[in-house]
Amino acid sequence: MKTTISQSPQFIEQTVTIGAWLANKRSSGKIAFLQLRDGTGFIQGVVVKNDVSEETFQLAKNMNQESSMYITGKIVEDNRSPFGYEMQVSNIELIHEANDYPITPKEHGTEFLMDHRHLWLRSKRQHAVMKIRNEIIRSTYQFFNDNGYVKIDPPILTGSSAEGTTELFHTKYFDEEAYLSQSGQLYMEAAAMAFGKVFSFGPTFRAEKSKTRRHLIEFWMIEPEMAFVDHNESLEIQEQYVSFVVQSVLENCKLELSVLERDTAKLEKIKAPFPRISYDHAIELLKEKGFDDIEWGEDFGAPHETAIAENFEQPVFITNYPAEIKAFYMKPDPDRSDVVLCADLIAPEGYGEIIGGSQRIDDLELMMERYEQHGLTGEAYEWYLELRKYGSVPHSGFGLGLERTVAWLSGVDHVRETIPFPRLLNRLYP
Repeated sequence: MKTTISQSPQFIEQTVTIGAWLANKRSSGKIAFLQLRDGTGFIQGVVVKNDVSEETFQLAKNMNQESSMYITGKIVEDNRSPFGYEMQVSNIELIHEANDYPITPKEHGTEFLMDHRHLWLRSKRQHAVMKIRNEIIRSTYQFFNDNGYVKIDPPILTGSSAEGTTELFHTKYFDEEAYLSQSGQLYMEAAAMAFGKVFSFGPTFRAEKSKTRRHLIEFWMIEPEMAFVDHNESLEIQEQYVSFVVQSVLENCKLELSVLERDTAKLEKIKAPFPRISYDHAIELLKEKGFDDIEWGEDFGAPHETAIAENFEQPVFITNYPAEIKAFYMKPDPDRSDVVLCADLIAPEGYGEIIGGSQRIDDLELMMERYEQHGLTGEAYEWYLELRKYGSVPHSGFGLGLERTVAWLSGVDHVRETIPFPRLLNRLYP
């Protein structure tokens, strides 16, 4: 019976064959312990000299790290193993003998590991992070599909910017100017006017020369957009979505969270509703914490977000930012024109902003004013203006950064570990 490591618990006390790689090994006289991986998980294979042929035992003792094989044996329960099972090996068929694998069990520097990212992904820690990333993606689709959203794919090449062109990658599109997308939001607004509730999930690009642990040049965004939904309703959807994803990771990634030594007690507290504070209140909090140089009208950096989050065990919404520091399309607060109906969701434990969202301007005249103020003239933005000409409705949306969310739920320090092949300021390889 051929199976996988993740499926092997279905075959207790049965003999199965698994295609695997050798992650590590140790031997002691007449017994060899093989740490095996197959992409679905990790399991220990125990090779006892008296139970196998001499050829099989010598192969088990002498195989090099990352050699590939078909390995056959009986699956038994093992309470000492994090996985809970091991294989009592009866036969090994070597497929390929690996030599001089560069990532050994010893410590390696970050730059070395990043240069060998194509191999580093095989490690138990990186495997756990990627499995959590996959669960976040899976549960995202489940949440939006179950709640009546339609997935729409916006273009990656665009002729305009959602929030200005200063941090965009510029390219030539035949005889026209074009940019790599920094957000699919404008297109998702058009889709929401056609389908009501939509979401996108795709890569975005920021030509931001930042080296912080929270920034990537290429990253993935989940961007829902909803017609007939106001700002407060959007906040409720956001907290329900984040709560659903966190609970899904807790339920389906127990082993991976254990491998990463993640404190799950902190994640178990993540349940809607989330606390909300205004930008004004956030400024007051920061001044109380010693940030005397922060002034009303300034945006928050990582230290500010971390300081605010320290007051809460849950993610916290910071609402109603000054209009001057937010995007042109955000709807002004009807009671106060100097702030907009928006919110950033700040994750606890110092992981920073994971969601930015707002209610969008739906008034044609006001949007035309914004166009004038921001110099958004010409054909590039005409189609976006037409969304307010033909059946405009109140609508809201938000964007969740996948990698920051993976970092938070995994408990890893740097977003470079949360994406298979990170693109950083000075890294385009591998």
